[in-house]
Amino acid sequence: MTATDPIADFLTRIRNAARANKDRCDIPASRLKLELAKILQEEGFIRTFKVVEEGSERAIRVYLRYSPEGEPAIHGLERVSRPGRRVYRNVEGLPTVRGGIGVAVISTSKGLMTDAKAREQRLGGEVVCRVW
Repeated sequence: MTATDPIADFLTRIRNAARANKDRCDIPASRLKLELAKILQEEGFIRTFKVVEEGSERAIRVYLRYSPEGEPAIHGLERVSRPGRRVYRNVEGLPTVRGGIGVAVISTSKGLMTDAKAREQRLGGEVVCRVW
């Protein structure tokens, strides 16, 4: 079974694993999801990730991050641009998430990046999701 929106599936699997206090979760791999996992790691929302091959299937194994008190690092994940309603913003219209506490992931002509990097490089694009 393939998801109609693989990015929403990626975000939902991470959200559900964090709520269930799981150490890790496996997600079917794609280049876009790998880039998204890389951004989540760079921003400190996940510990790490790796690509695992099980037979002919490739999956991304995401290791979640928790505080010493057991609080998940990810408090919220939200898909912004959906297949039925794409959301594009120019550099002036890029969103800030929770006053700068979170990040918005933007798909630009130079690849996926955070809202801060997109502003720095003066790029707009599709607002993929928000994480806080």
